[in-house]
Amino acid sequence: MTAPVGGDLAIETRGLRKTYRSVRGRAVGVEGLDLQVPVGGVHGFLGPNGSGKTTTIRMLLGLVRPDRGTATIFGHPVPRRLPEVVGRVGAIVESPKFFPAFSARRNLSLLADAIGTPRSRVDVVLDEVGLTGRARDRYRTYSLGMKQRLAIAATLLKDPDLLIFDEPTNGLDPAGIREIRRTMRSLGDQGKTVLVSSHVLAEVEQIADTVSIVARGRLVASGRVADLLGSGAGSRAVRVRVAPDDVTIATSVLETGGLLVRREHGALLVEGLDDAGAVNRALGERGVWAHELTPLQPDLESVFLGLTQHETPGAPTRGRRRRRGGPPDPPAAREQPSDLATEVGA
Repeated sequence: MTAPVGGDLAIETRGLRKTYRSVRGRAVGVEGLDLQVPVGGVHGFLGPNGSGKTTTIRMLLGLVRPDRGTATIFGHPVPRRLPEVVGRVGAIVESPKFFPAFSARRNLSLLADAIGTPRSRVDVVLDEVGLTGRARDRYRTYSLGMKQRLAIAATLLKDPDLLIFDEPTNGLDPAGIREIRRTMRSLGDQGKTVLVSSHVLAEVEQIADTVSIVARGRLVASGRVADLLGSGAGSRAVRVRVAPDDVTIATSVLETGGLLVRREHGALLVEGLDDAGAVNRALGERGVWAHELTPLQPDLESVFLGLTQHETPGAPTRGRRRRRGGPPDPPAAREQPSDLATEVGA
């Protein structure tokens, strides 16, 4: 596992755990999660469906109470001292609600009044998300991408230091994804901390400075994107092209050497390498010469799949069902909605 990035932390969790009751026992949502998100820039929070990303975010925002473990935002323990830091946090966890018949500017003006923010902030945040030219249009005329940008504008009204977005590009077309990506990258460049949970790995790779990858509620890798890509966490591979008559013998030679070989678009994709030059040597010893030998740089998706390919969504933990009339489960194991949920999402 790559070592966490050092320095000041916007978010830190230690041993964070959350389980849910089910008819088969207790299903693990998050299991002993140690997460570190550095201050400033964009941090990708990645994992397969059911790996605990949304549950973790909800615990950070006080919407769900953990069974055990600790979490801090800018050094403040949450949810216990969330009121002290909530003004520095903006989040989109679920689809925000706006008045369909009102314009973007009017919707944000009403929200600004509700949270005690000067209305002068409205035009500032509309400009930040690129909606100035459509500020007078009714919300119901907006595309999905524009609606999501308006939601981001709403989180920016109080000028937070930390922004948390849970799957912000879900359901968007390529143009909408590009707009949201540009907005998040711009916020990170301004010095804000952006935590983005996503399964669209190619998008995260383009905008994230650092990432954390989780599986079954546990951290499996964390660090700078460039470090993860160069760490060998993903499979090392080369693309080899040989003469058509040599394909069969080349495949046999390489597989005998313990390598995984696949045919792909007229070439051989060779995986499981420690030294790319070994491919050329092995082929040359058998009188087969490569026309092309191209090392392939792993991308974030290959790293992700290499770390999580054997993982499945959280399974039930062993446990007895409570006997009828027996004591209830400990309060800490129950979800506890927070009165601050609306304020955090503003």
